[in-house]
Amino acid sequence: MEQMVNTWAAPFPDAGPAGKWTAETITAIRHWSPTLLSFRVTRSPAFRFKPGHYARLALPDEQGQPVWRPYSLVSASHDDHLEFLVIRIPGGAFSNALARLQVGSTLLVEKNTFGFLTLEQLAPGKVLWLLASGTGLGPMMSILQEPATWRDFERIIVAHSVRHAVELAYREEIVALADNALLAEGGASLCYVPIVTRDTSHAGLRQRIPALLTSGQLEDAAQCTLDVAGSRLMVCGNPEMTAELRSWLAGRGFATTRRGIRGQMAFEQYW
Repeated sequence: MEQMVNTWAAPFPDAGPAGKWTAETITAIRHWSPTLLSFRVTRSPAFRFKPGHYARLALPDEQGQPVWRPYSLVSASHDDHLEFLVIRIPGGAFSNALARLQVGSTLLVEKNTFGFLTLEQLAPGKVLWLLASGTGLGPMMSILQEPATWRDFERIIVAHSVRHAVELAYREEIVALADNALLAEGGASLCYVPIVTRDTSHAGLRQRIPALLTSGQLEDAAQCTLDVAGSRLMVCGNPEMTAELRSWLAGRGFATTRRGIRGQMAFEQYW
């Protein structure tokens, strides 16, 4: 991972009487593209989360005041570090702080985690579809590294849509998961479908995920049919995509968990 100057002036903001956050150290930074990066930080022994959850992070602005943003956890729940996948937005306060990061910088991590993109939100099924655009892949990576995911399903399909091929973060890591001995014990098979919408050199699928589902091309690429009885879906990405998929899937009988009745699809809401 590439190095990027810690500008946080001491003392750090008060964590409050309940100690709502911990100060962690950035240990590695990786640039996937000029605007897309992932980074690892130390993990407090008391920090707990479920795969699919997100946490609130804070970096200092130019005046040294914390700027808080929610980001999904990429790391496995059992890892000794925390990892996040983020995109820099021109002019954004958090993005400006990201540009000043280097290994050794300090970042605040709120102790509580949040979100409904977890396996417990889904009714039992046979095929798990993980549909993500851009940094929406983040929580999917954590879910993919959970042994229970491979035990609870017979097949796992990962469809990741980006604009440019260089943004296919963790591509090699996803493919390598099938050879992970701990995960392989679960017995599930893995299908990875990369989607690039703007690079003409990309030989694979090039339309947005909603269009690929509507046309049947995504099912063809995965060699699997979506059905309410056995298919379960987790979706994370830009709001337009998630809204389209929620409507399209609902029209075919898929439902989210409500009133204690587990459904067939789950969406991330923090975007």
